[in-house]
Amino acid sequence: MYVTAIKADGFKNLDNVVINPHPKYNLITGMNAQGKTNLLESIWLMTGCRSFRGSRDRDYIGIDRDIMNIGINFKDSRRTQTISYIMSRDNIKLKKIKLNGVELKGTNGLFDSFKAVVFTPDDIDIINGTPEKRRTFTDLCCCQLNIGCIDIVRRYELIINHRNNLLKAISSGNQNKELLEVWNQQASAIGTLLSQKRAAYIKKLSKACSELYSMITDGREELTIEYNSNIFGSSPSEENNGNDAVAKYFIKLDASIDDDIRLGYTLCGAHRDDLVIKINGLNVREFGSQGQKKTAALVMKLGQAEIYYNNKSEAPVILLDDVMGELDENRQKLVFSIIKDMQVFITTCNENSVRGLSEGNIFRVENGRIDIQR
Repeated sequence: MYVTAIKADGFKNLDNVVINPHPKYNLITGMNAQGKTNLLESIWLMTGCRSFRGSRDRDYIGIDRDIMNIGINFKDSRRTQTISYIMSRDNIKLKKIKLNGVELKGTNGLFDSFKAVVFTPDDIDIINGTPEKRRTFTDLCCCQLNIGCIDIVRRYELIINHRNNLLKAISSGNQNKELLEVWNQQASAIGTLLSQKRAAYIKKLSKACSELYSMITDGREELTIEYNSNIFGSSPSEENNGNDAVAKYFIKLDASIDDDIRLGYTLCGAHRDDLVIKINGLNVREFGSQGQKKTAALVMKLGQAEIYYNNKSEAPVILLDDVMGELDENRQKLVFSIIKDMQVFITTCNENSVRGLSEGNIFRVENGRIDIQR
């Protein structure tokens, strides 16, 4: 999969951008605050996901603009496709999104069409951040691989929200405790399934990342990733046929009811799961150096791309925001060898800091305008 054309106008500071990216390497250069990351962000929005920078919808439109308009053409293994995405300041909630000329209701329809993997300096939060950061990363990976996982994730979130609201109502004396049983049953079934999907993916990711990290460190260090379920520990059952796994989940939920009512939220479940990431047997979050953490986070994103490529026989588009310059020449070469069959967009302030680009385009960004240099 690769992007053949990008148009962007009014998205943040991007001004009448019209470019035709190279199918392999695209180096985006320019000083800080000129719009390099905005370009990557505009591409990322075509996946149907929210901004990787945490931008709110109303922040997508430039401060001096009334409308933002983004469009891309891309080729996958079957055909050439187009996406257009328009928002107006007059009605932020009304997004006009079209896939191959057909209007979509919201961004959900894009998720199964255009695939990308983005890595930014903030992605070190996969290592340093909260368990929620690691769960969100895992869920995105699972959903990219299997679109049906989106429904599982959303159903579980909805069930837990309903259960938490009921807990508060019971605590205030407005509802009966017996009503929790039906929500416990639903949370147990969907929560078990979600934990199993995540654990199965992390098993693949750990294998891929172990090999990639060994390459980058020349075999001196070993990276492992383990899924830690709040209910099942380190080994959730791989089969969900209504037997022991769901029953174990239900028993643990039922046992915590009194504490849940007292606190007003659900203490146990898949929403408490986490990843344990280790280098040479030590938890990298607690004992890793800053360099080890950055490399581990990068390897996890590269592993995400590799797993998708191996399972779908199609490469996602790779977006690398201001990260290659931090790697030495040997590590850059290894990264390029890993993504050699993928289209890549790389932002940097200094194009000389990215070495080994024998082919591809170089684009210069200044005040939201983009010109091709090579």
